[in-house]
Amino acid sequence: MQHVFIYLLFNGACADAMHFYEHVFGGHIESLTTVGESPMGTQFPASAAHRVIHARVMFGGNTIMASDWMDPHTYPGIHGMRVMLAYDDVEKAAAIFAALSEQGKVESPLQKTPFARAYGTLRDRFGVPWQVMVE
Repeated sequence: MQHVFIYLLFNGACADAMHFYEHVFGGHIESLTTVGESPMGTQFPASAAHRVIHARVMFGGNTIMASDWMDPHTYPGIHGMRVMLAYDDVEKAAAIFAALSEQGKVESPLQKTPFARAYGTLRDRFGVPWQVMVE
């Protein structure tokens, strides 16, 4: 195996989320293709033309990939997982935690724990669950 990537599914907010992550992590969007721009565009209803079929944001040697939900069934949301961010520096972790939690919901504040110099959990404004840790 060469790599493991995070692949997130959004309900129409993929482009906004990827621009947000580009800003938060100081990265760059390597690709962002809508259904309407894709050769597969004719396979979807015209109302889906603005939805993102594939996107990739790169930052610090890391990658997040994503798309909008394309299944005809109801979008189930993001459940049963968290995106884990590990840092060496508490100040950097705190800055990222604060940026991700803006307009989101802090579930457990970033704080010292028995297992970490800092640990906290949140859901960002797009519903993505994150945990931030400094061991």
